[in-house]
Amino acid sequence: MSQQTARRGGAAWALVITGVAGFMAALDNLVVTTALPAIREDLGGALHDLEWTVSAYTLTFAVLLMFGAALGDRFGRRRLFVIGVTVFTGASAAAALAPGIDELIAARAVQGVGAAIMMPLTLTLLTAAVPEAKRGMAYGIWGAVNGLAVASGPLIGGSLTEHVSWQWIFWLNVPLGVALLPLARLRLAESRGAGARLDIAGTLLASGGLFGIVYALVRGPQDGWSSATVLTSMIAGIALLGGFVHHGIRNKAPMLPMRLFRSRAFSGINAASLLMFLGMFGSIFLLSQYMQLVLGYSPTEAGLRMLPWTGMPMLVSPLAGYLSDRIGGRPVVAAGLFLQAVGLAWYAAVVAPGVSYAVQLPALIISGVGMSLFFAPASNLVMSSVRTHEQGIASGANNALREVGGVLGIAVMSSIFSAQGGYGSAQGFVDGLEPALWVGSATVALAAVAALVIPSRRTTPEASGEPSAKPESELVAA
Repeated sequence: MSQQTARRGGAAWALVITGVAGFMAALDNLVVTTALPAIREDLGGALHDLEWTVSAYTLTFAVLLMFGAALGDRFGRRRLFVIGVTVFTGASAAAALAPGIDELIAARAVQGVGAAIMMPLTLTLLTAAVPEAKRGMAYGIWGAVNGLAVASGPLIGGSLTEHVSWQWIFWLNVPLGVALLPLARLRLAESRGAGARLDIAGTLLASGGLFGIVYALVRGPQDGWSSATVLTSMIAGIALLGGFVHHGIRNKAPMLPMRLFRSRAFSGINAASLLMFLGMFGSIFLLSQYMQLVLGYSPTEAGLRMLPWTGMPMLVSPLAGYLSDRIGGRPVVAAGLFLQAVGLAWYAAVVAPGVSYAVQLPALIISGVGMSLFFAPASNLVMSSVRTHEQGIASGANNALREVGGVLGIAVMSSIFSAQGGYGSAQGFVDGLEPALWVGSATVALAAVAALVIPSRRTTPEASGEPSAKPESELVAA
């Protein structure tokens, strides 16, 4: 079956539509964090409830990403993309109108379902619409938009909460989603995966396993890592993921064929993505609070001072995409990860209760450049490490691992922060933040090592199942 059945619009329209959709889904990972005090004042609820306004979205997003990609391959990527946008937009309106904390948590969970359907399809739809020779630059722009969304969530959430109301962090999605619906139907080409089928058993095993592990990681810092709930959830999650791996090896048509991980390119870029998000996501989560609670900035002021980090993707990611076309993705991704690790280490070395902004600035710039060099080439490597008809599930798997990395980063680094410091004083906050940042830096450095595992000459599966080597620069998102 041909991947692309019609070309209704050009590459520019596809880039705009998928970029906006990706921005909305990525933004809602952290946009709520700076609005939590206002939400608690307005809707009430304990700290436990406020945590779930963040984790309900992340959990459903992470565990259903691969299922969303499989649905798109089976029933049509444009069709499922439209459904995902519809669910996400409706749930955003429901979150803004929530009369209580329980209703808000439920709406956030449904938001995650919509995001899990539309997010993995953005790359496959973009790949189908953009000529091969221009995909590196297209991925660069797409990566810039998504990277900016992830990093600027606290800024946008804080600014809207401070100057309008917390409900507007959700209302923001509604006009964007409504505008995307007719554009997607008119301007995107429909495509499917060749011989696509739904793997119900694999979907249940993967979703249940990821849910168990992510739930344990989210609840661990609050309930205690040795509590019965956390241990049971973690053990069950690991067992289910073990079953998923076994299913992927033995089943004739699994949702995620384990043979894909025999490729050093696929294994290396997915390991690097998980570790990158672990270190970066957890660091931003803590640093956004550090700027407000220790340095005394308002949410808007803190976000503006982080722009050398959060705004850098808009400048550097298109260049990163161009470089990946010319010299290959591996050196660009590895360089970006090493720079991100250096930036976090620099921050850990200078962080203090009264540190000036000028002392922080080099760490912010280095981290921003490093993050920018990662996003576009990483997407390129994921999409070009598998057969064309497997790109949908590869995108879903990579995005799921990124989300799991983000949840793991917040859980692990928050645990380190709580063990070494706390919110009692400015010095106590710094005492907890410093070791957490060192761990974040070391984790991203490990991600760089994983990226170096990717071969400079990529092996591409042929129909026969035997690898056929081509220069990486000649095999861009095939």
